[in-house]
Amino acid sequence: MLKVVPVTGAKEKREFLDFPAHLYKDDPQYIRPLDKDVEEVFDPLTNKLFASGKCERFLFRNSKDETVGRVAVFVNPKYENEQPTGGLGFFDSINNQETADFIFDHCRKWLTERGMEAMDGSINFGERDKFWGVLTDGFTEPLYGMNYNAPYYSTLFENYGFKIYYNQLCYSRPVHGEVSRVFRVLHSKHSRNPAITARPLKKNTLEKFAADFTEVYNRAWASHGDGKVLEYKKTLEMFKSMKPVINEHISWFVYENEKPIAVWMNIPDMNQWFKYLNGKFGLFEKIKFLWFKRFRKNTKMVGIVFGVVPEWQRTGIDGYMIWEGTQHLRTHTDFETTELQWIGDFNPKMIKIAEALDTVVTRKLATYRFIFDNNAEFKRHQDI
Repeated sequence: MLKVVPVTGAKEKREFLDFPAHLYKDDPQYIRPLDKDVEEVFDPLTNKLFASGKCERFLFRNSKDETVGRVAVFVNPKYENEQPTGGLGFFDSINNQETADFIFDHCRKWLTERGMEAMDGSINFGERDKFWGVLTDGFTEPLYGMNYNAPYYSTLFENYGFKIYYNQLCYSRPVHGEVSRVFRVLHSKHSRNPAITARPLKKNTLEKFAADFTEVYNRAWASHGDGKVLEYKKTLEMFKSMKPVINEHISWFVYENEKPIAVWMNIPDMNQWFKYLNGKFGLFEKIKFLWFKRFRKNTKMVGIVFGVVPEWQRTGIDGYMIWEGTQHLRTHTDFETTELQWIGDFNPKMIKIAEALDTVVTRKLATYRFIFDNNAEFKRHQDI
C-alpha cells in the first residue's frame, strides 16, 4: 500500500519539483522545466483559476518512504464538457502499473467527491499552451512548456482504462528545406500588388504590433470553434513579457494599405537555453541564461500563431508571407528547424495549414479521458 502525502510544506513542494529529474536522471532527452513555471500553476496569486476552481498536489511513497509518483488533481469550472470533467496533471510515476493505478484511483476518488464524472490527463490547471498531454511518439528534447515523459506512460494510462480524447500533433520542417513552388508563385503574384507589404515585428514598436496581432487573431480565430477573444491590453502585456527573447527576424505581419491581414508569429525555443539551468532561475541562472543566449547558438524556432483574416483566406497571402519571411530569416538567423506547437486532431483546418507548409509530424501527445460510469458512451473531441 502506498502512502499519500499532500503537498503543503516547503519539503513536499521541493520533492514535487525534484521527482521527475530523479526519474529521468539517465534520459539525455529530458529537459527539466523551470521550477518557477511549475509553481506559478499552483500559486493563487498567479493562477486566477483558484478563484473558482480547486486544485491539490500529492506525492506517493512506498514502504521504504521513497517517492514513486506525483500528481496534481483539479476542478476547473471553465473546462466545459458534456459531463462534469476534472483533470489530473503533472503525473509522473515509476514504471509500475499498480503504482499508476493507485494514483489514478486517488484522483478519481478526489474528483468524484467534488461532483466530477470523468477525468482528463495529463493536462494543466490552466491554458493548453503549457504542460498538456501525454507524449506518445517523438521522444526527443521537448520544446519549452511541453510535457515530456517516458514511453511507458501511455501504457499506464490505457491499461487503467483511459482512452484518447484527442491527439496533439506537432509539426516540423527544416528552415533551409525546399519551399513549395506554389508559395513562390503566390509570393510573386502578391508582390506585384503595391497595396500589399510584409514586415517583421520590431521591439521598439511593440504597441503597434500588439494591436495588429490582436486584430488579426480576433478576426481569424476567435470566432471559430472554442477560440477566445483577445484584449489589446492582455496582448501588449504578453508582448512585453516576451520582449527579452523576441527575435526581430522571425515574426511577420502582412498589410493591405497598412491594415493588418495576416500574422506568422515565431519565437526561439527557450529550452535550448533553459536546459543548462537545471530548473532554477535565480540571479546566477539569469546571468547564465544571458550568457548562453548571447554565445550559444539556438537552432530551433517555434511557431506559436499563424492566422489570416477571413476575406484574405484562400487567396495565397499565406504563401506570400511564408516565402517573404523565410527568405529573410535564412539570411539573418542561425535557425535550422521550425517547430509548430501542437494542433489537435479535432482541428482539420489548422492541420491542412500545417501540411501546406511542407511540414511533417515529428511528435504526438495524447489527451486521455476516463469516464467514471462504465456504461456511459465515450466520445472523442468533436471537430471544429
